Amino acid sequence: MKIVQVLLTLVLTSFFFFPFYPTFLPTVNTKMMLAAMGGILLLMKLARNRSAQIDKGIFSISLWAALVSLASLISMVLNNTPDDSYLGYIVSMWVWLAAAYFVVNAIKFTHGTVTVENVCVYLISVGVLQCFLAIAIDTIPAVKIVVDSILDGEGFMGKNENRLYGLGCALDVAGTRFSTLLVMIAFLLPKAAQKEKGEFYITLLLAAFCIITCIGSVIGRTTVVGVGLSLVYLFYTCYFKRDISEYARIKLTRWVVGGMCVSIMVAVGLYNFSPQWQNYFQFGFEGFFSLAENGRWEVRSNNQLAAQFIFPDNAWTWLIGDGHMAPTTIDPYYVGKVWTGFYKGTDVGYSRFLFYFGLTGLITFSFFFVKVCQVCASKIKPYRDMFIIFLLINFIVWLKVSTDIFLVFAPFLCLAASANEDNKELIES
Repeated sequence: MKIVQVLLTLVLTSFFFFPFYPTFLPTVNTKMMLAAMGGILLLMKLARNRSAQIDKGIFSISLWAALVSLASLISMVLNNTPDDSYLGYIVSMWVWLAAAYFVVNAIKFTHGTVTVENVCVYLISVGVLQCFLAIAIDTIPAVKIVVDSILDGEGFMGKNENRLYGLGCALDVAGTRFSTLLVMIAFLLPKAAQKEKGEFYITLLLAAFCIITCIGSVIGRTTVVGVGLSLVYLFYTCYFKRDISEYARIKLTRWVVGGMCVSIMVAVGLYNFSPQWQNYFQFGFEGFFSLAENGRWEVRSNNQLAAQFIFPDNAWTWLIGDGHMAPTTIDPYYVGKVWTGFYKGTDVGYSRFLFYFGLTGLITFSFFFVKVCQVCASKIKPYRDMFIIFLLINFIVWLKVSTDIFLVFAPFLCLAASANEDNKELIES
């Protein structure tokens, strides 16, 4: 029964972290389903406690989300456009929170308690399983048939015939979430190294790191952001951090270096003996192959990205934008098969936000994430640096795409907000 509970909790965590639209209900994704159940659970808790108080941190974050929606409304009204891409951001934020609340309570139901480490382990496990599923979909026709029969649509939530994809896991959106998972692993490794018999746990974490790095980079090359930041943090921990014992420092260094050597040997073996893996690696690590073969870092998507750094050419658009964000048809009078593309031909996050609601909206949206990070860092102090790196990932990824990672913060916000006197110690331990 315990195994069944853990597996079911993993499924629920995946439905939250990698939501998708099922074919039997194509208008409602799995995140929305979880949010509905989470909302009911929250209302039941409030009724039982006879209290309708909202956590102060959640309330302040909600105000900033409301300001983002207001910036969207101002741009829509003043520019007379119907594009409501961020008009409902306050609603979207609460949907993510409600879904995260249900998942956090599912973890607590399964294990009796819920801690930051529990949440991280479940998210990391889901990331690894999605990587394995993506390979299985690409190599085993029966698996692809089953998944495609469940998965509706295309894009980052659906199917993608030209790239590896999992169940609601694809493209740069998946790469961004993989980046945060790698950072979680980097923060769990030092804690595992300080345990006397933590070798098996360290092995699992390093294996997860290598799997997400290799396969995750093929699914979404944005994963490299998390690889770089997590390795920098591990280097800092091994050589400069003072709150870790010398024994743990040496142990961590040996295991990380050893794990990297083993993973490189495995990757080289797969590259030389499997044409399929050769194609995977050449795509996922195109920049490194270019550097080795041509002496310069060159990635086709990066060259395309450089041409997409487009900025407004008038003060009005700089201030409040021109109210366009969603993909639009190139010719509004075209009656054939609809082709859609990004407004102004750019997918760069900063450019799209500027064109949509200008500096007013971009600055408000940025401060929203700063506030989210601040609330998490102040309530879960031992993991403060992890939340700061999450924030950094968000701003770095905006150089490429306009996705955000509020969903990564959401479980920790729920964990901190619902903590009682008993499990506050668990959160801060």
